Amino acid sequence: MFELNPKVEELFEDAKELYEEALRDLEAGRIRKAAENAWCATVRATEALLVSRGRDYEVVRWPEPRRVELDRLAIEDEEVRRLYIPERYGSRETYLHGSCFYEGIYEPKSTIRRIKETIDYIRDAMRLSGLTKQVSDLV
Repeated sequence: MFELNPKVEELFEDAKELYEEALRDLEAGRIRKAAENAWCATVRATEALLVSRGRDYEVVRWPEPRRVELDRLAIEDEEVRRLYIPERYGSRETYLHGSCFYEGIYEPKSTIRRIKETIDYIRDAMRLSGLTKQVSDLV
């Protein structure tokens, strides 16, 4: 489907590790730290998806071009649109990274839900990247 390159695998591996760290932080009661790790996992999964679709990592590793390229991908790919990938990315950026981590403003139940649902985002990004076999390896 898509050409798999080692950078994509590396980015997804990092995303999974960050997600697992977020879960450990949640267990320890560190919601703000868990939110930031879940956000970072989202970023890495997004970078991997974009690189798997031919985008240059040196471009998409930066926030603004990453958002622009994710929106472009949604225009190109109906499945990306159907799964609301850019919107889910934006929600995590706003709530987990901005409000919770930076501002310390969050509602615990909805923040915990968003943190835990990060795994669904990672799985969808992996599937959209053509990594269906490795999805079962996720937590």
